[in-house]
Amino acid sequence: MKQFWYFAALFFGVLSIGYSVDFVKDIQPIFESHCYDCHGAEKQKSGLRLDVRSRALKGGEYEGPNIVPGDAEASNLIHFVRGDDGEKTMPPKGEGLSVLEIKTLEQWINDGAIWPEGVDKVTLKDPREHWSFQPLNPQAVPTTKDRGFPRNAIDHYILTGLKAANLSPNPPADKRTWLRRVYLDLTGLLPMPDAVAAFLDDESEEAYEKVVDSLLASPRYGERWAQHWLDVVRYADTHGFEVNTPRPNAWPYRDYVIEAFNSDTPYDRFIREQLTGDLEGKDSATGFLVTAAALLPGQIGKDEESKRLARQDELGEIVNNVGEAFLGLSIGCARCHDHKFDPVSAKDYYAMQAFFSGVLYGDRELPNSKYEEPAIKLARMEAELAKQLPSAMSGVERGQVNVVLNVERFEPVVAKKVRFTVLETMAENRREACIDEFEIFDTSGRNVALASSEVKVSASGSRIQPGRHELPFINDGVYGNSRSWMSDKVGTGWVEFEFAESQKIDRIFWGRDREGKFGDRLAVNYKIEVSNDSGGWKRVADSTDRHLFQQKHIKRHAFHKEAFPAAVRSSATKLSAERDAFVKQHPGGKQMVFAGQFTSPEPMYLLRRGDPEQPGEEVAPAVPEFFGSVSLPREAGDRDRRRTLAQWVSSPENPLTARVMANRIWQWHFGIGLVETANDFGLSGVEPSHPELLDWLAAELIHSGWSLKHLHRLIVLSATYRQSSQYRSDGMAVDSGSRLLWRYPSRRIEAEPIRDSMLLVSGSLNLETGGPGFDLFQKRGGLSGFPPVEVFKKSGFRRMIYAHKIRMERDAVFGAFDCPDAGQSAPLRRQSTTPIQALNLFNSQFTIDQSELFAKHIISIAGDEVAEQVNYAWQLSFSRSPDPDERDDAISLVLSHGLATLCRAIYNSNEFVFLP
Repeated sequence: MKQFWYFAALFFGVLSIGYSVDFVKDIQPIFESHCYDCHGAEKQKSGLRLDVRSRALKGGEYEGPNIVPGDAEASNLIHFVRGDDGEKTMPPKGEGLSVLEIKTLEQWINDGAIWPEGVDKVTLKDPREHWSFQPLNPQAVPTTKDRGFPRNAIDHYILTGLKAANLSPNPPADKRTWLRRVYLDLTGLLPMPDAVAAFLDDESEEAYEKVVDSLLASPRYGERWAQHWLDVVRYADTHGFEVNTPRPNAWPYRDYVIEAFNSDTPYDRFIREQLTGDLEGKDSATGFLVTAAALLPGQIGKDEESKRLARQDELGEIVNNVGEAFLGLSIGCARCHDHKFDPVSAKDYYAMQAFFSGVLYGDRELPNSKYEEPAIKLARMEAELAKQLPSAMSGVERGQVNVVLNVERFEPVVAKKVRFTVLETMAENRREACIDEFEIFDTSGRNVALASSEVKVSASGSRIQPGRHELPFINDGVYGNSRSWMSDKVGTGWVEFEFAESQKIDRIFWGRDREGKFGDRLAVNYKIEVSNDSGGWKRVADSTDRHLFQQKHIKRHAFHKEAFPAAVRSSATKLSAERDAFVKQHPGGKQMVFAGQFTSPEPMYLLRRGDPEQPGEEVAPAVPEFFGSVSLPREAGDRDRRRTLAQWVSSPENPLTARVMANRIWQWHFGIGLVETANDFGLSGVEPSHPELLDWLAAELIHSGWSLKHLHRLIVLSATYRQSSQYRSDGMAVDSGSRLLWRYPSRRIEAEPIRDSMLLVSGSLNLETGGPGFDLFQKRGGLSGFPPVEVFKKSGFRRMIYAHKIRMERDAVFGAFDCPDAGQSAPLRRQSTTPIQALNLFNSQFTIDQSELFAKHIISIAGDEVAEQVNYAWQLSFSRSPDPDERDDAISLVLSHGLATLCRAIYNSNEFVFLP
């Protein structure tokens, strides 16, 4: 109806208004009457705001601008108020704009949409001026008149804030309390009685420093603090979503993080390794890129739309991880539209995605790790077998080419190019040859053929089936027919690899299908040639002179032949058995890691409303525009993209990086950060309680060479950290949340140190480190139903960080203590108090079993005297002797119900589970 009256008036010439339109007198009142309810200060539906000039002319989220100065017909605003699209008529409720008002808007836009400066009734602060986006500005440490409290610079900042609020700090905690606090804080374990006694007896000035240094040097420190980081990045050992299948090779990333904390890896390098570890000999570190939930190829719809959406989700999770973990920004909020609060546009978001458009999720080989590289060990086994089966092999049938894996070994040779030429495929299936992965190893055992090494690959021709058979798949690190290369010629063809620099190589691995599902298209007659800088080709291996003794052949022909001496047969048989067991444990002869796989970057587009089916302009890799001009051309390779981003994020000039991590360290020591929203330093985050202290800590982190242990020492040796947690009415009246730190804020310890400390005092804690996790459930993944393991073996008595973590499934006992489920980043563990927590710590099978072990452990040390048992139980659990009332009650309980019952009560006490 609105359209009818509009066009009728237009036809009869009613719409000529005959005067120039003034924004303040004619346009602003229209916006106030009809638009501000949905597009004003309180709400900005579809991202459109009409009460501020800069926001109105920028437009909202719909395709095309809302106001095009000089062209009303090209302006979405006019179409909306006219009701051209019935579903998008504005305003959606109540009386719409009159015909005259619409004509006034049209004329205003056609006249150039003149909106004078200074007439807006609200003033928006430039988001680029937000405090966290400004360069670090550490001020001189404030001076205070109180000479008795401060121990280092931190205390001067805290004392200044307390004085401004007319508060004073608490007195120091006693030595036992501080020791218990710092042990749990830095290692997640209680101090044992001998450590308590030694510290109490040490009256030197250095006593505190010696304790801190010993704890930071302990491998237990890395296990404790790595868990904090894994919470932030959503680490889990399953893929998530409904299927939630196991991710069996995720654990090397967890071990990397533990080792990084223990070795005090400089934080800027820690960042770079997680983004570009494959370029720095830290392949497992790139597990950071793929910690989020992900759908496996078989779990995605077969239609191209579903594949594109899943790929967008993968890339989006990487951007989320980088933004939240390193920068403290919710960059992911700009996926569908410009960020509502921060100066991050949708274009900025997709430009950030472009840095990772060559990153895939999946398992790949883990070379040069502290675990001996299985591929090298396997090669040594095969070489030893060859040595033990010398000339006697003459006359013995040679092994056949294998569909799954073929190893070509030759004398080390320097090569710039390698060519694999197919001369013939299998007679029973004479078709185009297919190779799923071609790997070329240098003499150190590194696969130098990976696409991430910027190897150029060419072929005689390729039969392409998009997403399944493409030339780039031959060296993308992904096994199986679903990502392979296929020649376009029946029975013949070649593929060539050219290195960026000459490589000294000595073996090649290749297969038709490493997963063993397809047995066709196998090259049975071939040759392998190399070429150096001088040109010309040299044959190094072929199908008539292979150096791999196939396992099935050796068993069938070699070991039972009389041609072999008994000693040789016995030795070779033993070695063969070892090889069988090794291959079973390491499929393909390799230790794998679930981490970033790297290939040629795919084009990245600005997606309208985040929809992969609505691509807009192509974007190049770039950081958000308001941060500067760090960008790359669209043609840049994967390595350059990730390296450039890593250098920008880890730069001391980046205003966010050091602030964000210094705040995290502070938060994990005191329970809350100087910035309460640790993952959000943007405009919707909370401003810092002590901004000068935060900048000083960030600068101190940088100046120390990015040493996290340096920050730990400063914090835990400060008088602020040493305060008692004693309640004071004057402090609570002014600062009930202890944000000003007039006392040390006591809090319950997390699930992991509760479980670990239970195991410690019971004498059953298994300190084995690294490797695949132990099971908390009877299944390691799957669709649904995860029955908990109730009775654990020795491996289940390891520290909880080494548990196989199932995404979205909390541990049956300790999950009640607010364990993150790895669905979202958990920068801070919120603390709840529920009845199920007490019930779990008293009645669970784990508690009952540990109580029995605890009782046996006490008796083995204290003997049969009940009073001595009670005293030792207190020393182990509370780092002190019981007071007379406690002793009498405990002895009575033991005599009535047994020592194990007392142990259950101890596990369930506040003193056991709280940081003092």
